[in-house]
Amino acid sequence: MISFNRTKLSNGLTVIVHEDNSTPLATINILYKVGARDEDPDKTGFAHLFEHLMFGGSVNIPEYDSPLQLAGGDNNAFTNNDITNYYLTLPAQNLSTGFWLESDRMMSLAFSPKSLDVQRQVVIEEFKQRYLNQPYGDVSLLLRPLTYKVHPYQWSTIGKEISHIENASLEDVRNFFFRYYCPDNAIMCVAGNVKSDEVFKMAEEWFGEIKRTFKDERKYAAEPKQTEKRVQTVERNIPFDSIYRSYHCSSRLEKEFYAEDLMTDILSAGKSARLYNSLVKDKKLFAEIHCYGSGSFDKGTITAEGKLVKGVTMKQAEEALDEELKKIVTEPVSNDELTKVKNKVESTMVFSEIDLSGRALNLAIAEYMGDAALINTEVDRYREVTAADITARAQDVFRETNCSTLYYLSKK
Repeated sequence: MISFNRTKLSNGLTVIVHEDNSTPLATINILYKVGARDEDPDKTGFAHLFEHLMFGGSVNIPEYDSPLQLAGGDNNAFTNNDITNYYLTLPAQNLSTGFWLESDRMMSLAFSPKSLDVQRQVVIEEFKQRYLNQPYGDVSLLLRPLTYKVHPYQWSTIGKEISHIENASLEDVRNFFFRYYCPDNAIMCVAGNVKSDEVFKMAEEWFGEIKRTFKDERKYAAEPKQTEKRVQTVERNIPFDSIYRSYHCSSRLEKEFYAEDLMTDILSAGKSARLYNSLVKDKKLFAEIHCYGSGSFDKGTITAEGKLVKGVTMKQAEEALDEELKKIVTEPVSNDELTKVKNKVESTMVFSEIDLSGRALNLAIAEYMGDAALINTEVDRYREVTAADITARAQDVFRETNCSTLYYLSKK
């Protein structure tokens, strides 16, 4: 059971505190409710650009990292299609340094041409290295727009194309910042050797005067139900032919998610899972194979992907994959199989909360999902899943008309 206290400042900032006096450390996690889905379709990659820009200096602090390092801390951040998350860990006695740093950059970034140019080049190089010049790197750039035709999940966090970042102006960046990086669009969780009343007082002192500027005008276009099989074939300089199957599924916020999550584990979690045992170990058709869900806050996807063994035809591999998916659609999973994946999920959830930063992040995400208390009850939703639930989800998800397939072939 993870205990916490919670309050909301008058400017809308939600503050959650988890006390743990067994450690000399403290973590500050700030989740901003902005991701790639919030971008203009003609100006994508901005949420990810801000992951970098937020370390480029704020109004009163020209450099973020040096003061934190002098206080014995470290930090990091990540962006996905739904959220942007920043976190730092430092000795609890230096907590005020973390509040100083985070409040100043929430109040306003420096917005200098130099900082924008530096971070712009960093993001462009990342785009080239990870997505354009790396084997299999452009898969998400192809599969997302094949799967989504309306919803903004149709582009990756890196953006649709490099030109969107190349052409980003200071005005574009400033407008994006003041629209989303504000107290009333954020959740702050402080975890560690702290006292709730002291943290709430510090939060008011450091963040209380930052103005609320968020206007919730977000309306994500609902993706229409897919009614036809979609296929795309590309050739690249890669060692193994690969197949990527994308299926629409529920959102992270729906009860069906839990059955779908267990379903993908039955298929692909570890070397005792169905797809590995059958298609890699026994039939030796795939060099590797995976099945996983996106866990998105809007309607997401389940992806089955695999790299073929040299000499195996795409027809052979695809027929074998279809056979395995058909089994989970038509045959109830066994009690032993279901118990095994439930135990694995439960242990994963426990391990994710061993360190302070994991607990702080999970509390912030649970709050964004509706209530931080979900951190203590979500495991019950997995425990309640039945074999019939998994069959029902498999029948709804693994339909040919719900499938977008990318054949990713090596050049002959």
